[in-house]
Amino acid sequence: MRIVCKDVTAETLYDVLHDTSYRKKWDTNMIDTYDIGRLTVNADVGYYSWRCPTPLKNRDFVTMRSWLPLGNDYLIINYSVKHPQHPPKKDYVRAVSLLTGYLIQSNGASSSTLYYLTQVDPRGSLPKWVVNRVSQFVAPKAMRKIYKASLKYPDWKRKHNPTLKPWMFPEQNTLPCISVSELTVQRADSLENIDESAVSEEKTNHSEDEEA
Repeated sequence: MRIVCKDVTAETLYDVLHDTSYRKKWDTNMIDTYDIGRLTVNADVGYYSWRCPTPLKNRDFVTMRSWLPLGNDYLIINYSVKHPQHPPKKDYVRAVSLLTGYLIQSNGASSSTLYYLTQVDPRGSLPKWVVNRVSQFVAPKAMRKIYKASLKYPDWKRKHNPTLKPWMFPEQNTLPCISVSELTVQRADSLENIDESAVSEEKTNHSEDEEA
């Protein structure tokens, strides 16, 4: 997917995608997110849980993320890993990011373009209509949320630790160090596959209406 973000610089978009404190303000689908530890000055491991419409089970991820400034452009990528202290949780389906990435390109002093590419295995035997809905509605809506959040970020950041940006300034990073030997790639076929194929679209639509 691609979205042109007028009045948003590439650096602001980059900050928004990194800033977990701010994400809690705009990502309404998020249940929780936190950083687990750092691998290098531009790589870490983190946790993210995502609220799914009832009666589907909520999903969560443990991913290794790396990032790289490319002049005026920026790149962020992640994929799922196993961490011994963060195994799958009882009330969540552990989903798998095979490869997810953001590319932020600068269009000048006050505009940028955000590209988003993801290959995710949500696990569970999901009905085809669920996959179609995510592809056609949920993901584009998330891109628009990022854009709107980016417009508001500069004012918010001025009031909330304006100089704290450990993704830009590694010396500010206080996360515990993680050894690569502690991690393994998360294989989808090693996780429990919960059958959600009988979920009714009508029932889920009703639940979404109630939440709205």
